[in-house]
Amino acid sequence: MIIAEIAQAHDGSLGNAHAFIDALSTVGVDAIKFQTHIAEAESSEYEPFRVKFSKQDKTRFDYWKRMEFTEEQWLGISEHCKEKGLKFISSPFSLAAVDLLEKVGVEVYKIGSGEITNRLILEKIAKTGKPVIVSSGMSDFEELEQALSFLKESGTPSLSLLQCTTAYPTQPEEWGLNVISEMKTRFQIPVGFSDHSGDIYACLAAAALGAEVFEFHVVFDKRQFGPDSPASISIDDTEKLCKGIRQIQNSLKSPIHKSDNSKFTELKRIFGKSLAVNKDLQAGHIIGFDDLESKKPGDKGIAAINYQSVIGKKTARKLTKWEFLTDQDII
Repeated sequence: MIIAEIAQAHDGSLGNAHAFIDALSTVGVDAIKFQTHIAEAESSEYEPFRVKFSKQDKTRFDYWKRMEFTEEQWLGISEHCKEKGLKFISSPFSLAAVDLLEKVGVEVYKIGSGEITNRLILEKIAKTGKPVIVSSGMSDFEELEQALSFLKESGTPSLSLLQCTTAYPTQPEEWGLNVISEMKTRFQIPVGFSDHSGDIYACLAAAALGAEVFEFHVVFDKRQFGPDSPASISIDDTEKLCKGIRQIQNSLKSPIHKSDNSKFTELKRIFGKSLAVNKDLQAGHIIGFDDLESKKPGDKGIAAINYQSVIGKKTARKLTKWEFLTDQDII
């Protein structure tokens, strides 16, 4: 599954949220993910900014407040996603947000890295009976084991886990691609990659390593206002990324067998080389390495791979420069 995360890129504009859905519906993603914030339920005046970027929001609480949509607006967003054939996914940050998302028909829940140890919201989400995707950005394996076990025991029917690094943008040495295979082995559930690198390369590398779920932030333009813009990719790059992921996945599902190259027989004839002489040679000449050349195609005499069998042999007749060498020409 390929998930484009809008998060707060809409900047509190309902029109922008719908514009993202329209734009992303044509580039190959399977789902769109939002974040559902209810300021009073999740934050307080004491919450600091992760990145102080906004000149219009005095506190982060004010920012979350501005990011809110009403139940009716969320319902419109949910329905719009489904009209476009996209799964509607969201990360709730309060129990109240889970209640809201249940009312508007969320299809999959995403648990953000900061909520892994919040058993209250984990149980609330698990009891919905919806599939859950878990991010691992700030967690070690012990915390992940505890969270995943808790979700399973609380009734979650389907779990996926994403390797993630909580850094914006994430540098290549922080991607943690090596963790993907270990997660697969440890947890025996679908494993994917949540990217904050701001480019397409990390997800492509994750695809090559067998990741099954991909999540990344998107913006219309990386110069766009917002805290996540540096860690996001553009809509145009999203299309390239989706194509790349699909091609890599198709490749992994279609292994080639190096023990059988029979389908290349004709090409090997065309590209292969046959032995020739690089100068006029008289009959009875003892052939040396310096008398030989190799020329296309590969079926005009002695194959170039067998050149050693010719050296030291005598020519049976006079040979002209660049003439192919056959078994009948040597004695």
